[in-house]
Amino acid sequence: MNYDLVDEEVAKYASETIVQVDEATSKRLKRMIDKRVLAIMIGTYLVQTLDKGTMSFASIMGIIPETHLVGTQYSWLTSIIYIVILLVEWPENLIIQRVPIAKWLGLNIILWGITLALHAAMKNFAGLVTLRAFLGLFEAVSQPTFVLLSGMWYKREEQAGAVIYWYMMNGVQQIIGSLLAFGFSFIPSTAVINSWQALFMTYGIITVFWGAFVLWWMPDSPMKAKCFTEEDKKLMIERVRENRTGVQNRKFRKDQIWDAACDPQVYAFALIQLFLTLPSGGLGAFANIIIKSFGFTTWQTQLLQMVSGAVQVTAMLSAVWVDQRTRQTILPMMASVVPTIAGTIVLMIVPFEPKKRVGLLFAYYIMISFWACSGLALSLVTRNVGGQTKKTVVIAVNFVFWATGNSIGPQVFQTKDAPRYFLALAIILGCFVLLLITLGALRTYYIWQNKKRDGKIERGEALADVLYTHALEDITDRENVNFRYIY
Repeated sequence: MNYDLVDEEVAKYASETIVQVDEATSKRLKRMIDKRVLAIMIGTYLVQTLDKGTMSFASIMGIIPETHLVGTQYSWLTSIIYIVILLVEWPENLIIQRVPIAKWLGLNIILWGITLALHAAMKNFAGLVTLRAFLGLFEAVSQPTFVLLSGMWYKREEQAGAVIYWYMMNGVQQIIGSLLAFGFSFIPSTAVINSWQALFMTYGIITVFWGAFVLWWMPDSPMKAKCFTEEDKKLMIERVRENRTGVQNRKFRKDQIWDAACDPQVYAFALIQLFLTLPSGGLGAFANIIIKSFGFTTWQTQLLQMVSGAVQVTAMLSAVWVDQRTRQTILPMMASVVPTIAGTIVLMIVPFEPKKRVGLLFAYYIMISFWACSGLALSLVTRNVGGQTKKTVVIAVNFVFWATGNSIGPQVFQTKDAPRYFLALAIILGCFVLLLITLGALRTYYIWQNKKRDGKIERGEALADVLYTHALEDITDRENVNFRYIY
């Protein structure tokens, strides 16, 4: 092992060669990690998606007329979050590589909870858009942190599940958020505060308390986890050694930036995020408006969004089940996009009439299947990128394009196109067709790279690291001939 390429904290707990962890011990350790880390990622992402979803529910609860929003101002309240995330993503990723990650996460959760609660006091667009910008600043920490944590604590074969479990909170939010919004809708108009104000205040206060819990409960890394014994810390390092993607390294390596710039998969990740989030960003902001335009009442719309969440969760759980059973990731990603394309076409060609609302609603529901692709896309990043500096760059690029898509998405839904939003649906359809092409190309690239590396070892041009001696060294996936891509 080259200790110059191994993080000092990791080196204290790592053996020279791999220590085999038996299955029973590995399961015990995973349960401990799930309790301390996965539970926090799931809870935090649920809180974040609930917080983000408040604006969509508030849109049909009176916030638009009561804060005097006109034209595209409502769309900008969603877009501004992702524009800010886009701007802060690179420094955010540099920060989380260098600071105690759990403490940084907890602090930001508390700050965005306060920001959310303050929405209730706003009376105009200027106040709301300012708070939404700060919300984007504080919420930018979540997804990059979770992608990093999923790769740090979990084995490669476990990472698809770990990512899906926290990412599917987007769907759970639709269920819980719809039910809560339905309840808040019963606040009478004569009350001291409006229903949408109560919604923001309640979620904001809950978020602050959750942030405080995260500060207390979550460890920063396997090496600094006071809640685990020294022996368990060593075994936690060893159980992820086979990943060959490292655990932690705080040294910034400029050569890994160039490696990322020359890596085709990085550009594929960026396009995948853009083609996924442009549709999801627009649909997320306008979902309630679209469903209501089918001919449903406000209360019916809120309850029907619960079904949307259930479909989303089912699609994502099905995807991770297929991934784990078949050891295929990109093929189920591609399969999940096909129903989405079909549903989009139906919404484009069928008139929005009350007598056709059941069929239109079904078409909207099958569109949601693409969320399975979204979750697995992030697991490709955690499993197929080696080198800590490179991983920081790739995660930053990934979420810059994630934020770009989410900021553009609401803007393609123009008021003049309501209620059909034909142009927006046409753009969404184009995104999913391009997504299929990108996924097919990425899978072909992975297969070619794996065969190329197998050939080098078979011909004796490189040595097989069967004892995983160099697995914890801070080298990139492209530099490591023993690294194999998962597809």
